[in-house]
Amino acid sequence: MKLTRAVIGAVLACAAGTALAQSLTPEQIRAAVGRVDGDYIRQNTATGRDWPSYGLNHAENRFSPLRAVNVDTVSQLGLAWSYDLGSKRGVQATPVVVGGVMYVTASWSVVHALNARTGERIWTFDPEVPREYGEKGCCDVVNRGVAVHRGKVYVASYDGRLFALDAATGAKVWEKDTIIDRSRPYTISGAVRVFKNKVVIGNGGAEYGVRGYLTAYDAETGAQAWRWFSVPGNPANPPEDESMARAMKTWDPAGKWWEAGGGGTMWDTLTYDAELDLIYVGTGNGSPWNRNLRSPAGGDNLYLHSIVALKPDTGQYVWHYQHAPGETWDYTAVQPMILADLTIDGQPRKVILHAPKNGFFYVIDRTDGRLISAKAHTEVNWATGYDNEGRPIENPAARDPTKTFEAIPTAYGARNWHPMSFNPQTGLVYMPVHGVPLSLTPDVNWQRNATRPGAFQSASGWNLGYLLNAEPPKAKPFGRLVAWDPIRQEAAWAQDLGGPWNGGTLTTAGNLVFQGTADARFVAYDARDGKKLWEVPVGSGVVAAPATYEIDGQQYVSVAVGWGGVYGIVQRASERVSPGRVYTFRVGGQAAMPAAVTAERRPLVSGIAYAKADVEAGTGLYVSHCAGCHGVPGVNSGGNVPNLGYARRETLEALPQLVLGGAFADQGMPRFHERLNEAQVLQIRAFILDTVEGVRPR
Repeated sequence: MKLTRAVIGAVLACAAGTALAQSLTPEQIRAAVGRVDGDYIRQNTATGRDWPSYGLNHAENRFSPLRAVNVDTVSQLGLAWSYDLGSKRGVQATPVVVGGVMYVTASWSVVHALNARTGERIWTFDPEVPREYGEKGCCDVVNRGVAVHRGKVYVASYDGRLFALDAATGAKVWEKDTIIDRSRPYTISGAVRVFKNKVVIGNGGAEYGVRGYLTAYDAETGAQAWRWFSVPGNPANPPEDESMARAMKTWDPAGKWWEAGGGGTMWDTLTYDAELDLIYVGTGNGSPWNRNLRSPAGGDNLYLHSIVALKPDTGQYVWHYQHAPGETWDYTAVQPMILADLTIDGQPRKVILHAPKNGFFYVIDRTDGRLISAKAHTEVNWATGYDNEGRPIENPAARDPTKTFEAIPTAYGARNWHPMSFNPQTGLVYMPVHGVPLSLTPDVNWQRNATRPGAFQSASGWNLGYLLNAEPPKAKPFGRLVAWDPIRQEAAWAQDLGGPWNGGTLTTAGNLVFQGTADARFVAYDARDGKKLWEVPVGSGVVAAPATYEIDGQQYVSVAVGWGGVYGIVQRASERVSPGRVYTFRVGGQAAMPAAVTAERRPLVSGIAYAKADVEAGTGLYVSHCAGCHGVPGVNSGGNVPNLGYARRETLEALPQLVLGGAFADQGMPRFHERLNEAQVLQIRAFILDTVEGVRPR
């Protein structure tokens, strides 16, 4: 074939472009990330070429307009590349991809910058979170991701620091300590967002005893712009603003809630409407959980379990909607929300779509916070529905101050942080739904920060006001993917996934839904009817949500894999236990899948003598010191932390030295020498061994 100069020039240009894509220079990276701001993120919503923000766009709908991978081509997906994150704990991040560069976080808040076309590492940044800080968080040492803005990458570390990094090199530009009181166990696991040149981040820690707040920092300098508290402080002090003065009236000072912090931590969902110029944030549970203890006379306890609208320039309160006034079951509203424009009853409405822990799906007017509709999307027993004022119609038994209540959903939530997605083509929301049984018994002897045998994780600072599973729950665990119609408020289709804690979702214009599963698969479904179209085994259970992007006209789909989270610490659904890894697929990809690491199959521990008289005391000590990470001995094979029922004999024989000496401090397990003595560790060992004997097959 005769080649014209034009054809030769096009071929050379294409080859040069490919070479550039494979070898990104710092100048190219700075140029690509330097153009990212709010306008860019909004413009990218129409093309989907990049994935420039945690939820793709400020509405966080996780709907990609890319359609090269579709119902007809998805079966041709193959691995393009994979990357080892070097992580053995939970991986919850959605990758951010801009200009051919991927930024993704692993456990302990470590940031990885990768060539998104090849998986080649460009740089890593480790904030060097002290490993002893691991016990200050309820739910694994996780991080959900970064934000990028005008040439910088922003990440918040597990121990509460906020970093601005050079997008090209990973060099630190500035660092801020976001924690107002270092005597309190604040943590950060959420993804950073940037709205109107302000870096916005909340925190966690309500289980332990903190006061929730959201802070905005200047993206260029790191200077604090504003801070908004979600619950009032000590009534002896003036309230910070009018919203706190209003909230103060809804709490009973007899409970001295401020001593336990009050809670309301804003540890995940954040969205922004540029047209209305409003930030929307979800708030968390009370501290302690039990309202009868923190506010004995009752009250709505504003602004717990609410969506709150704030002005992005000042943090000024605009409106709120409270899903469960006076919440008492560890229900939170921090689960991901989505902004959408829907036609309801023939009228266009600007809405928030929200499915928090408590089992209801909400459609809320985002202009004024009024409830449009709420419908249970799973089994619910704490309330029967909502009245005309937008308040729940509660089951009186759910608040009984003396009796055990098996709340459904439980504190694990019917929905948790695992992101959902909304496809405007189908009109459906795709959400992981799960059930993890749990019963709550009022703890009439609760005292703040008191370590008490039998009080769950009280030795680590948990302040619940409830005893967990003092009476065995009767419900059964489950997990499913649900396609929900927010207008009809009903399920369009569902997929049974067997057990709980499956990953977040991504939906595309190719009529697809992607989701990773707890049993270590990555799956694509037809978004219209739920038909499974493609799946591939991956290295471990998946909890994070995928992302998709385009480079050189080629669509890629990436998911960060790494089992963990509050449920994943103690249980798993797969024997695949490979370290955290990013898997990236494209049509025609031919890279070899990495070899999977499978769990070592060990028998229940045996052959160690113990004193039966020690078992009762050991039970209480185990619940207060160990159960949150190691689960119930022998009832399952453990999560990303070992189940001690399957420990090696020599490990349990040396348990006092290991526990008191801090042998696993580098993995986040604290040294217990100031909390336990050798005799108590032997009592704990007696409980472990006795429980194992109770479950050992005969």
